[in-house]
Order: sequence, then structure tokens, then C-alpha cells
Amino acid sequence: MGANIYRNKKPVFVFLLPAFLFMAVYLYYPFFKNIINSFMEIKQLGSAGKGFNTPWYSNYVEMFQDANVRTSIKNTILMMIVTLVGQVGIALILALMVDNIRKGKQFFRTVFFFPIVISATALGLLFNLLFLYDKGMINQMLELLGKQGLTDWKAEGIALVTMMLPVMWQYVGFYFVILVTGLNNISDELYEAAKIDGASSWQSVRYISIPLLHNVICTCSILAVTGALKVFDLPWTMFPKGMPLKSTFLTGTYMYYHAMETKNVDYASALAVLIVVLGIVLSKIVNSIFREKDY
Repeated sequence: MGANIYRNKKPVFVFLLPAFLFMAVYLYYPFFKNIINSFMEIKQLGSAGKGFNTPWYSNYVEMFQDANVRTSIKNTILMMIVTLVGQVGIALILALMVDNIRKGKQFFRTVFFFPIVISATALGLLFNLLFLYDKGMINQMLELLGKQGLTDWKAEGIALVTMMLPVMWQYVGFYFVILVTGLNNISDELYEAAKIDGASSWQSVRYISIPLLHNVICTCSILAVTGALKVFDLPWTMFPKGMPLKSTFLTGTYMYYHAMETKNVDYASALAVLIVVLGIVLSKIVNSIFREKDY
């Protein structure tokens, strides 16, 4: 009787249709429209295209010749590495440490996750105050410790570090919660059996926790790579318009710069297509490296 319920597929399509229509209107149509816009001449946000460019692929030619595009791609790849090592790596260490304590687990979960609930714009303004050249808290602390001279945290060579540290700090808690949840799903009986066999805490982590977290780490890695392509609000708040250095552009901030500042909407559309292509290629690469396993 119960199995016969699933033979009639018509109710399933009725319930799926609204969700599909919503995605078609707000996701798929804008996506394909953006691809068309990248070949057209649109010099004002919200205005209709004046026709196709001459030649129609001129935006893509300009994109491959644009030095800022190469800089933004390089910075975004660096951001991905920082995200994988700094966010997922630190989150894994914190998750393993918290999982091995008996009291205060909920406290640490709340503390580490808290930066996620704060607006990235507010965090950007906060870190701007920390990294101020003259009266910034970090420079004041360094002066108290005896350092001579002030450090310009937005100067060439150090600006990228200044921008990436807050981004890394903000999302550690996000991956921490995912990894802690994965650790909670590992049976305690495995750890008890390992303890009876004489395994140390490090051996339990190495041979039980990390192997059984493999699929969770894979998921976090893919989320980290694709998320690095979409990082925008915090870097833009700290370095608006890529200033004071054009070398701080990311793919997301450079696309927004052309869409909102230079009003070169068609070129911004081409950059958006580039971001999508990079996201697909890089996620496939990461997925092949961190291939999920069946246990």
C-alpha cells in the first residue's frame, strides 16, 4: 500500500513547479541575460543595450588584455589558498580541540561562530579603525611595545595581508560549526575501542577523526573555493574602488567597480561570466583533489 503512493509522480511535479519557476525567473533568466549583455553595448546600469559591440566579442578581448583582470585573478587565487589553509585548516584544528574537552563546548561554539552574524560592512569599518596609520589600535600597541615609527598597513606589499586577514578571521567559525557537527556524528564506540587498544589521543585523531571527516572536509573545501570567488563586501569596505592601490582588486570587487563606478555595465557582465567559469573550473579541480569516499 505504501509503495503505491510513490508510483503516481504527478503530485511531485505540482510541488516542484513553483520552485522551478522561482529559480527560472530569479536565477536562470538573469544568468543567461548577463551572458547576452556581455556582448552588447550598455553604458548605464538599468538601461537597455544599444546593440551588439563591434566586434561582438570586444569585451572579452579587452578582458584578456586588462592588467587589472590578471591582478584580480591572482589575488582571488591567493584568497582561495588563504581560505583553504586559514579558514578550513584553523577551523579543523579548533573543532578537534573543542571536541576533546568535556566542559564549555557550547561556549566555544558560540564564540567562534559569532563573527558570522556580524555584518561584513561593520567588520570592514572595525578593521579600518584597527589598521589606521596614525591612531590605529595596532600601531598604538606596537608603539607601546617599543617599535619605532608607524606602519602603513595599506601600503604596497602588505595591503593584501591587511585585506585577507579579516576575511579569514570572519569565516573560520562557519567551517568550525560544520566540522564540529561532523565530529559529533562519529560514534563514541570507535574512540572507546581505540582507547582499549592503547591508542593515544593523537592516534585517535589521526586514524579515526580525520579519515571519517574526509567527506566533510571535502565539502568545506569546495565551499571555501567557491566562496572566495564571491568575497566582496568586507574587502570593498576596507579598499573601496581598489584604493589606495589597484593591486588589491579581487574578481568580485573589480566587477562591481566597473558596474557601479565606471558605468561600464557590459564589461562588468563579461567579468561576471569570467567569475562563473572560474568557479566551475576551480570547483571541479578541488572536487577531483578532495574526492569523497564511501565508508
